[in-house]
Amino acid sequence: MFVKRPTVLVLGAGYGGLTTVVNLQKLVGTDDVEIILINKNDYHYESTWLHEAAAGTLSPEQVRYDVKNVIDESKVKFIKAEVQGIDVKGKVVTSTAGTHTYDYLVIGLGFEGETFGIPGLDKYALAMANVKAARQIREHIDYQFATWSTEEEKDDSRLTIVVGGAGFSGIELLGELGNRVPELCKEFDVPQEKVRVLCVEAAPMVLPGFDPELVDYAVRQLSAKGIEFSIGTPVVEATPEGVKIKKGEDEFEFIKAGTVIWAAGVRGNKLIEESGIENMRARVKVEKDLRAPGHEDVFIVGDCALLINEEINRPYPPTAQIAMQQGVTIAQNVHALIKGEPTKEFVPDLKGSVCSLGDDDAIGLVFGKKMTGTKASFMKKMVDNRALYLIGGVGLTLKKGKFNLIK
Repeated sequence: MFVKRPTVLVLGAGYGGLTTVVNLQKLVGTDDVEIILINKNDYHYESTWLHEAAAGTLSPEQVRYDVKNVIDESKVKFIKAEVQGIDVKGKVVTSTAGTHTYDYLVIGLGFEGETFGIPGLDKYALAMANVKAARQIREHIDYQFATWSTEEEKDDSRLTIVVGGAGFSGIELLGELGNRVPELCKEFDVPQEKVRVLCVEAAPMVLPGFDPELVDYAVRQLSAKGIEFSIGTPVVEATPEGVKIKKGEDEFEFIKAGTVIWAAGVRGNKLIEESGIENMRARVKVEKDLRAPGHEDVFIVGDCALLINEEINRPYPPTAQIAMQQGVTIAQNVHALIKGEPTKEFVPDLKGSVCSLGDDDAIGLVFGKKMTGTKASFMKKMVDNRALYLIGGVGLTLKKGKFNLIK
């Protein structure tokens, strides 16, 4: 008697989706389960490295690796396609490659930039949305410096870079720009005093929620590299010439800038909102075993999952660390369901967080211990290398890892 193998359909090859697949393929036999992974690119990119590719301190090629290098093709079918729709009632997913049915669905479609409805931001600001966008930012900045060098009547606003957002992404980008600007000035014969890098943040603080002592260190270090901060000043409009910020109740300032980079917020993928799954800003408040509420066969991982830290009654941040841990648990839970066994609760094991301030500097809170400088930078690179190792083993780590650990 023929018994159909259950189909596990995984959408997205980000940290969460790829970790799910890599761990599930270890748990099942070749003939036990059909695993299908759909991703719009044939590569995975390290989204936590995009700020380096955007600033030009790391090659875009170093940021990504082929999906097929880490999956077992005897157990996993990879489909390069863009997901277009999710019908959880009909248990069907549509993509540019056709329609796909499933027994178990894992949604890991990642983040989209959140513009908060600010006029012009979607048209005139650049965002580190993916590796291609990061390359575009790098090339745009290079173009501005090169053009300034060749203009007869030099427009100094070409050399002004505005970064919207002083969270992790914004601060890490500023750290890289602090190191990159002197190189650009040398390459394009630009006087460094002409360059202005400004961080604009609507919140009243830098790195909200991070240890204040470490935040003070970060601001001092970045300021020493020439980075300016305008905190508590929300962007209210973006135009082709720059951004307008609110300085007070009825006080505004227009900052003319050749480059505006938006790093001030993300949301889940818009397909979540169209799927019929209950969500908030395209993020799903998942059950304890990471299933979508009311859907026994649908798991949510990574940026699309909203997980509440009950100790403080606030969501856990959508970090790569948590996404990868979720992927391990989802693989185990899908395997358990296939075998008719109970699922287990996801319990985050937070080892800390490290925020880079350039290649040779960082701040971190790791296992409750504060770190700054080269020691924190070393730890940041160890975290990055560990992520590679957990997905692709020693081979991937040696090929793509960061080994200029201390300068």
